[in-house]
Amino acid sequence: MDKRLRHLSALRCFESAARLQSYTQAALELNITQAAVSQQMRQLENALAVKLFVRKGRNMHLTEAGEVLLMSTQSAFKRIIGGLNQIQTQELAGSLTITSTQSFCSLWLMPNLSSFYESHDDIQIRVLGSNRFEDIRLNHIDIAIRFSTQKELACPAGLEQLYLGEDSNYPVCSPSYKEALQIKSPSDLARCNLIHHDDDKVSWEQWFESQGICGLSICAKGPHTRVSSNDMALSAALKGQGVAIVSKELFLDFQQAGLIVQLFDIPHPVVWQRYVLFDPYSPKRARIQVFIDWLINHLP
Repeated sequence: MDKRLRHLSALRCFESAARLQSYTQAALELNITQAAVSQQMRQLENALAVKLFVRKGRNMHLTEAGEVLLMSTQSAFKRIIGGLNQIQTQELAGSLTITSTQSFCSLWLMPNLSSFYESHDDIQIRVLGSNRFEDIRLNHIDIAIRFSTQKELACPAGLEQLYLGEDSNYPVCSPSYKEALQIKSPSDLARCNLIHHDDDKVSWEQWFESQGICGLSICAKGPHTRVSSNDMALSAALKGQGVAIVSKELFLDFQQAGLIVQLFDIPHPVVWQRYVLFDPYSPKRARIQVFIDWLINHLP
């Protein structure tokens, strides 16, 4: 056997450090110290007589030789993990940790989970609401449901990504607010309190411009409210505090209950693209697939 395979532990450490571009993050993932990672990388470079990393600021970047070794180690480890999973695949019953945005978790996922439990009461779901792109491996997450205004979402190495379609955004308010302000056309919104989202990815200015109305002039007037999440925007609209632009999947249940009204059948020009990310080599693969199938069948 090739004597270089004596360095398998160091190669595992190298793959983690190379993928994360950080000795610190690799240490957290491997549950060892940063000093241990640094030592193993020095020993591996000395044994191979090849420079694998160069430091740029706080990040460790791969050399050309490091890039070649990373592709080889990842391919090899995937095959090993695939073989291990074939003999260690967990049964369907068990737990899953799901992460998505706070708004999606509170306004769609949690209210609809009961229908999942009707068919799979032997699977326990832990929901992690976060507006950050949580690291699936570091945080022991099984499924990440993510949204982007781009047609393609960057997928971390080693994970699989499925496209779940798109969701449009519409102006909504409470029935009482619509009646009180006699909102009948887009131009009537100039008299309303417009609820804006801080990140402005789906802005009121863009919606007005798509209707041939000067959005800057309307949005320069008051009163206006700014919020940091879609659930806050919808909550304000439900309470009659103004008009918000919210994705259809988040307000649909409230619309069907008569608590919110979609003012116009005019979607925002920016559309949310939906994705689900997971580890295809997870021993929970059967369980993950069951949840993804349910998700595909129930998303509006």
